[in-house]
This record gives sequence, structure tokens and C-alpha cells, in this order.
Amino acid sequence: MIRFQGVGKEYPRTGIALSHITFHVRKGEFAFLTGPSGSGKSTILKLAYMEEKPSHGDVRVSGLSARGASRREIAKLRRKLGIVFQDFRLLEDRSAEANVAFALEVTDTPKAAIQPKVHRVLAQVGLASKATSFPRELSGGEQQRVAIARALVNDPFVLIADEPTGNLDDRATRGIFQLLRDINATGTAVLMATHDLDLVRRTDHRVIELNHGRIVYDSAEAPADAPAGPIQGDTE
Repeated sequence: MIRFQGVGKEYPRTGIALSHITFHVRKGEFAFLTGPSGSGKSTILKLAYMEEKPSHGDVRVSGLSARGASRREIAKLRRKLGIVFQDFRLLEDRSAEANVAFALEVTDTPKAAIQPKVHRVLAQVGLASKATSFPRELSGGEQQRVAIARALVNDPFVLIADEPTGNLDDRATRGIFQLLRDINATGTAVLMATHDLDLVRRTDHRVIELNHGRIVYDSAEAPADAPAGPIQGDTE
């Protein structure tokens, strides 16, 4: 479903961001990306939703190769992906339901189908009663739930989340994480970058740890008698 094979990424000004990255996220899997700031987590996610293309190797998502993909093919692929960011990226002048509806409007969804879909996903994330509220009227956790609802409204096969709890307090973090687990339980794969190792250690989900642009630990590849959990702590 998401397959990295021998992937390297270099930037002209900052140099090597990733080296020899190989892993495969399967259908319905929940996988964490962990590691210090600058280790390559966000770069991997950008490659997964094809905002960036690899300098070496290949990234395939739902069978589409990043190296040969056209802009039109990438745009079509992204309609099947749900993407969630740390900073919510909501439109401040639109209500919660309008923010979610926007994701359907830009994909030319028939108008009659938009409201039922919006109401369904807002109920799924526990915000049916806040549909007409604006972002400034919502807590951080509620804003992130709107962002997740927006990511879910096109029924993606995978949810890609870049530090989705990074701006939240402990209670909101627990709520968002449980929501992501519930979403995963319905069959949607989740690839989540996080600094929160306490969160990671409370679960048995797959952990892929990065350091200096390389994978230093992958629980899916670890021997059965290997110590559980990431090898190294975060620097933040």
C-alpha cells in the first residue's frame, strides 16, 4: 500500500535528509514514525503523499510510483489519502462543517452528497454538536478533530498524520490518539509521526524509529526476543 524501496532524499541547501529507507505499510496497519527533530519523519510523510519526490529509490502508494507520477495522477491519489497536520490548517472564516465540506467541494462532489458526508464524519469524531462553530470557538483538541474529519470525508484508505497531537495538552492528546485508533479499527491504515514516546509505549502498534535520516529500529522487523519499543529516546 505504501512502499519505500531504497529511498534517499537530498536537498540542495541542507543536504541529505534520508538514506536507504526501505519499509512497507500494509493495508489496515497502524505505524508510528518516531525519532529526534530533523531525523526525517516529516520528509517521509511528504514523500508518502508525494509533495516531494525521492532523489534515489522509489516510493509507491497504492501502486503509483512517485518517480513517474504526473501531477494529475498525484492529485487523483491525494483524494484517496487523509492528511492531518500539527497546526490544524483550518479556514478561520468558515465553520467546522464548512471546513469539512470544502474538502468535498474541491473534488467536485455533487452538492446533494456533501451535507450527509459532512454530518457523518463530524459525528464520527464527536463534534456533531459543534458543526456551526468557528475554529476560534473550539479548543485545540476540537480543532484537530475537525481537521481529522476533513481528512476522513473522502473515505481514505490511509490517514497520514504529522505530529497530530504536538500542539495539544495531555487530555486532548489521549482523545485524539483514541480517535485515530478507532479510525484504524474500521480498516483505515494510519501512518503517524510523533515525538510522544509515552504515547507510543502505551500501545503495541508498529514503531519505525529514525535517526539521522536512517531507520534504526522497526518493530515489524525485530526478532521476537528483542527488547520492545524504540531504541533511543527523543531529544525533545
